[in-house]
Amino acid sequence: MRIVRLANFVTTHTGGLRTALRNLGEGYQRAGHEAILIVPGRERSDIETSQGRVITLPSAPLPRTGGYRVMAGRGELTRLLDSLEPDRIEVSDRATLRWTGSWARKRGVGSVMVSHETLAGLLGVWGMPKRDHVADRLNLRTAENFDTIVCTTALAAAEFRRLGVPNLVEVPLGVDLDEFHPSRFDPAIRARYARPDELLVAYCSRLSGAKRPELAVDAIAALRNAKVPAVLAVAGDGTRRAALAYRAARLPVRFAGHIADRSAVAALMASADVVVSPGPVETFGLAALEALACGTPVVVNASSALPEVVGEAGIAVAGTPEAFADGVRTLMRRPEAERRAAARSRAEGFSWDQAVDGFLRAHGALPAAVARSIARPRPEAVLRPSVPRI
Repeated sequence: MRIVRLANFVTTHTGGLRTALRNLGEGYQRAGHEAILIVPGRERSDIETSQGRVITLPSAPLPRTGGYRVMAGRGELTRLLDSLEPDRIEVSDRATLRWTGSWARKRGVGSVMVSHETLAGLLGVWGMPKRDHVADRLNLRTAENFDTIVCTTALAAAEFRRLGVPNLVEVPLGVDLDEFHPSRFDPAIRARYARPDELLVAYCSRLSGAKRPELAVDAIAALRNAKVPAVLAVAGDGTRRAALAYRAARLPVRFAGHIADRSAVAALMASADVVVSPGPVETFGLAALEALACGTPVVVNASSALPEVVGEAGIAVAGTPEAFADGVRTLMRRPEAERRAAARSRAEGFSWDQAVDGFLRAHGALPAAVARSIARPRPEAVLRPSVPRI
């Protein structure tokens, strides 16, 4: 199959979506399929990579988003899709690329929409009123326009499932268990951020409002007030960087900036005592899973999908500084060998091979029996609900 993948809101730096796209593309190529990825960027390019052909369309950055870009011109993208003649399309953007489902249906091309987030949660972060009602209408239209909806967690799937959407599958993402490994522990890295008698907490994510990085900083303040000698290492950059530096002026917070070398990120995670992931709308959280693979437990926001990802290898708390501080203390009361072994064991249940297999099943790119079960006819009444179009 020729699988053309489209994604907006992709930064030039390594991030969860970029990591997922790369690993899935490489898996498709290994399975004998032709993978083509179309993303926005600074300038036009067309190169062959380990994940297949990557086409970049010049796009303007969105203000105050930390470098996100969006392919806005439908005409150019339509002409490109027509010229590529895909067997399937895979779309990772439920907002600006939803129209490509109609393009695919008119041309008899199979289509998959990947839900990387809860739409109601994102609308809430953006401050939109009546977000549940708006999300329901958009989600119904998305399910109507695409052959298959792929969600990476039960939380992401819940907003489709309660609408009775029949063309829904859940496929967890994976983690590179070799690159992110407890053996990445590095005493020199640890010493760079913390003294031997200090507790090293790490935050590894984009510094944007949706990720709530201020919770990590404020949790350190709460720990210090409770006489816990905690320090915070922040790996990441974004629009909140200056505000966070001001907020952390009197605290032991070390800003490492964006770390491009993934082995260096793994070394930081493996060398930390605990990683915090405070984002309330995370629907998978690859950084949290990478921390577990490094043998480091994670404190996550209970309102996100991460509790189902980290399981008992981490702890889920309310989105307050005090709750995150309590979560850190709770994890640190567990014997170190026990908590690190539990973290690694949990991560070993998620592999990219399994994720690729699940995505290819959603594409109908595996044995015929599987393809028939995925491509079964869908009830017309459900696919075309009588709700206002927006």
